Amino acid sequence: MIKHQIRRRVGVVMGGSSGEREVSLRSGAAIAEALEARGHEVVRITLGDDLGPELLTTLRRSRIEVAFLALHGRLGEDGCVQGLLELARIPYTGSSVLTSALAMDKLKAKEMFRLHNVPTPPYYTVHASDDRTDLESLHGSFGFPVIVKPRGEGSSLGLTKVTSFEELAPALEKAFEFDDAAIIERFVSGMEVNVGILDGKVLGAIEIAPKNGLYDYEAKYTPGMTEYFMPARLPQARYRGVLNLAERAARALGCSGAVRVDLLVTSGENEYVLEVNTLPGMTQTSLLPKIAASAGIDFGALCETILESARLHQPTRRRAPAASEVRLHERVPQRSKKDLRLVKTAG
Repeated sequence: MIKHQIRRRVGVVMGGSSGEREVSLRSGAAIAEALEARGHEVVRITLGDDLGPELLTTLRRSRIEVAFLALHGRLGEDGCVQGLLELARIPYTGSSVLTSALAMDKLKAKEMFRLHNVPTPPYYTVHASDDRTDLESLHGSFGFPVIVKPRGEGSSLGLTKVTSFEELAPALEKAFEFDDAAIIERFVSGMEVNVGILDGKVLGAIEIAPKNGLYDYEAKYTPGMTEYFMPARLPQARYRGVLNLAERAARALGCSGAVRVDLLVTSGENEYVLEVNTLPGMTQTSLLPKIAASAGIDFGALCETILESARLHQPTRRRAPAASEVRLHERVPQRSKKDLRLVKTAG
């Protein structure tokens, strides 16, 4: 067993009710084994469908010092569990409640990218409650092909490449199985690249080459369906530009801890950010560990570094107001309506 300076009681939180539950369980198992090998006391906390008050009770009774989040998808990666941990005052890995929510919501993330001049493919949204009787008018001159995907789901669940109006309605229905809203995004032909970031430091970029041309759920999790090239096969200057763009995207959302940024790199010298993952997959074969390994960080060291970055993001009141401050506030006279009129006139 490897000696470690600080031995901690760590709760590895995994499972959940999203479509990415199985991936989360694999991430959690790998993380737990790595932390145990480094001398930590690990409590495996597997979540089910119920994330109500019982979860808060479970977290407190576990007597963990810190929570290592291995959750993916809704109700785990979107700020919900992070909020519970803030209430329980248990430090946790990953980004804050707000950042987690923004990154998981593809629409809000894109709005933040545009606000910070981070290029992202053009898009529009459709809600399940919208009148879809005339999709041609709704789609207008947006063109094809497009990518249709749920607004708030990960692992490319519910994602479809659409090449005609006839395919649009079925693709939307597929997306609505996972969310009440869908993103219709212009398809951009280019190299898929993922960039790993750890505590604000860019680790490198890996190229993803799916054999069916689309990096969907099947391509991500079926062995042999995708080739990976580390580092991404790009000219040196462009490689640095991709790393810089990924760093800007993560900064736009306020990310912390371990982050993976998904991008498209076109032959026309353009780069686009697709999304930012605040709790990237952490199995031995996931993309972030591959990128970290290329940077000289093995899986155990990666888990240790992520653990060390765990913290609470909501500030606590440092002190209560002094009695003199309260009394001074209470003595401030209330202005009458006449006084306010005089002030306004004088201004």
